[in-house]
Amino acid sequence: MYQLDMALPYSGLRIQASDDAITHIDFIHADAVQKKSSPTALLKECCHQLRAYVKQANFKFDLPLAMQGTDFQQAVWRQLQAIPWGETLTYGDVAEQLNSSPRAVGNACRRTPVPLIVPCHRVVAKTGIGGFAGDTEGGFLPIKVQLLRHEGLEF
Repeated sequence: MYQLDMALPYSGLRIQASDDAITHIDFIHADAVQKKSSPTALLKECCHQLRAYVKQANFKFDLPLAMQGTDFQQAVWRQLQAIPWGETLTYGDVAEQLNSSPRAVGNACRRTPVPLIVPCHRVVAKTGIGGFAGDTEGGFLPIKVQLLRHEGLEF
């Protein structure tokens, strides 16, 4: 397992990868970003693509992913990857597509191992922004607001 930290305008990220796929991206506080690392070519490419997204919201990620999750979680994550930049769906919309419940979709979104690449920030509540990374107020929620604004949406 390999790891690299990087800073973005709104957060730090900790990226983990195996020899051939990105496995996790976690939001971390900017002051927790570790400067020392020996990045692999894949981690460098992931950072390059994340910076490209920061510069241009419609950037399309093209990275090998290895996401561990249940069959249902995998189905939700595939649905999320189909949401175009600059658009949102509600938890209920995704649930309807999968014959499930909004709460189950929210739980799967919370467990997305590679946020940003799997755009869980594009799923919102019926009457507001919803949660992000398990937070419904404070915490990581301001990051979701910034990501949506970056994509031209207001919440």
